[in-house]
Amino acid sequence: MSFLETVLSSITCTEIRTGAWYGDELFTLDLPDNWTLKVHSPQTPPPLTDDQIAESFERPTGEAPIRELCRGKSRPLVIVDDLNRPTPACRVIPILLRHFEDAGIPTRAVRIIIATGTHGASTEASIKRKVGSTAASECEIIIHNSEDEPARVGKTSFGTPIYVDKAVTSSDFVIGIGGVYPNETAGFGGGSKLALGVLGFRSIRHLHYRHSGMGWGQPNTSHTLRHDLDEIARMIGMRTVVAMHIDARRDVIRLTSGDPSIFYSAEVEFARKTYSVPPPGDADVVISNAYPNDISVTSVHMKGLIPLVRCAPKASRIVVASCPEGLGHHGLFPLFNRPKHSRLLYIARRLATANPRDMVRKIVARAHPSKQPVKRNPIWLYRPGRHSSDLPFRSAEFQVTNSWSEILAAIREEHPGKRDLRAVLYPCAPLQVLEPDPT
Repeated sequence: MSFLETVLSSITCTEIRTGAWYGDELFTLDLPDNWTLKVHSPQTPPPLTDDQIAESFERPTGEAPIRELCRGKSRPLVIVDDLNRPTPACRVIPILLRHFEDAGIPTRAVRIIIATGTHGASTEASIKRKVGSTAASECEIIIHNSEDEPARVGKTSFGTPIYVDKAVTSSDFVIGIGGVYPNETAGFGGGSKLALGVLGFRSIRHLHYRHSGMGWGQPNTSHTLRHDLDEIARMIGMRTVVAMHIDARRDVIRLTSGDPSIFYSAEVEFARKTYSVPPPGDADVVISNAYPNDISVTSVHMKGLIPLVRCAPKASRIVVASCPEGLGHHGLFPLFNRPKHSRLLYIARRLATANPRDMVRKIVARAHPSKQPVKRNPIWLYRPGRHSSDLPFRSAEFQVTNSWSEILAAIREEHPGKRDLRAVLYPCAPLQVLEPDPT
């Protein structure tokens, strides 16, 4: 990029989005004139029309169309990821309901389960946003609770006990709807990982602690965790999945349906290629917009900080997120309101499920660290647009403010005597995969 192009981008490309599911507002970051800005926007294809989405349902991968698969069935169940994922399920559910009707299944007989995993319960308003008003009012909506008494299905070849929501075992046709997004534990979400959202707490705990994490946006679909999830999906009857990709405005840009064991690798490759961006390098200021995963502080912490971890040690760090649902909740890895003795509980769970060889390796690594931790500037959490009133002004992870001028003042203090700062902006960081650092 030439100097002129960089300067122009700093003027025209600072308009970004915030408040996923809660207005999806546009706002502009006002940057000092003497800053040089690079905006790492993904190069995505045009959004799909409703007709194009409907057409993709006629050409599933490795399977017949859904109307044929569910003919003769009477108790279908649709697994949908919750608002912590930005998947616009409301775009495809009306088409799915038409397929059910073509197969002789009325809308009132369709059940939709919100796959919360160990997240907090979804509200009635959030369900309507996720699945659409027709489905919310005419279908039976079930909110999964991992702490409820589940059904025992069996055990995978990896030894994972499968406890699943009873709504799954009482259905005769199970289909999942989700997006393919970068993920620290599984490399990418979507595909068979949708099954995790309807499992009991014991199964979810086992999956997270028994397998080593892949790292953010890694394409290894042959990892043991992926194989374990594939087994679970087959054993609970989820053999059909609708997978979506979205752009920086949360519009659908690609949709695939059918057998995830056939199409999933290609969808991961598409996501990596489409959302691959350079790392921050030696930028003075790194701005990570947590949209479209900016629903809560917990979601931001898990999905929106990757560029801020990969930046230079002395860089100023800002994450942008309106957090309309406040602190948020994660039952397995709570960021706030941790139970008493949570550290001891965490260690006990690790010991109960982890591979002994892996545990010894980690203990040795902690006892003999290869390098000293890098001291960095604090992370500023900037909350534009709508924001909840119950969010603490400061937390252990962030310095929180809704004042952009306060952040600019802090950046000046972090770079004394330096006016011409180089800034980099990631407009949809939770969707983006950072390339390896050349250094």
